[in-house]
Amino acid sequence: MSEFLPPIETLIEQFRRLPGVGRKTATRYAMAILDMPAETANTFAEAITEAKTAIKRCPLCNNLTDGDICYICADTTREKVICVVEDTRALMRIERIRDYRGKFFVLSGVLSPMKGIGPDQLGLDKLMERLQKEEVEEVIVATNPTIEGDTTAAYLMKLIAPIGIKVTRPALGIPVGADIEYADEVTLARALRARNPIT
Repeated sequence: MSEFLPPIETLIEQFRRLPGVGRKTATRYAMAILDMPAETANTFAEAITEAKTAIKRCPLCNNLTDGDICYICADTTREKVICVVEDTRALMRIERIRDYRGKFFVLSGVLSPMKGIGPDQLGLDKLMERLQKEEVEEVIVATNPTIEGDTTAAYLMKLIAPIGIKVTRPALGIPVGADIEYADEVTLARALRARNPIT
């Protein structure tokens, strides 16, 4: 028998579906909802429903949007560069630094044969179609520096190279303010390979 009443248990299980949320955190979230005034809880539930109804994927880049296309694709002043990212959170992070003025393409994850995720699941056909239709000078492959991210980047480079578009990868290495002695070997090796001239 469960320690909670069935409706509470159902709520806990729903919160457990969220990434990184274990049973303890899910229980805390469920109890917080139950402690809310009914009006606040209803507003919370309505916000979830409204977001799921109003938000969709941009047909050009897979970013989230509430319009026909996202605000980035609609911006005609953007540079002729497409930054390929794993998910919308990565797009938002790059967009937040305000230094990148190109466009984006959001993959539906990364290649992972162990999880059954191949090229067909990533939406690469849409990316290739876009590269052939638009005038693009460069594609930045900004997948995470993981085995899956690096594999995806290598696959994309082989796929895009025959079109004649420049393909790059962001430099990776030691963060600002870090000590070299504490850097792991992989990070240090990447930093040395991605070295830049001193100006």
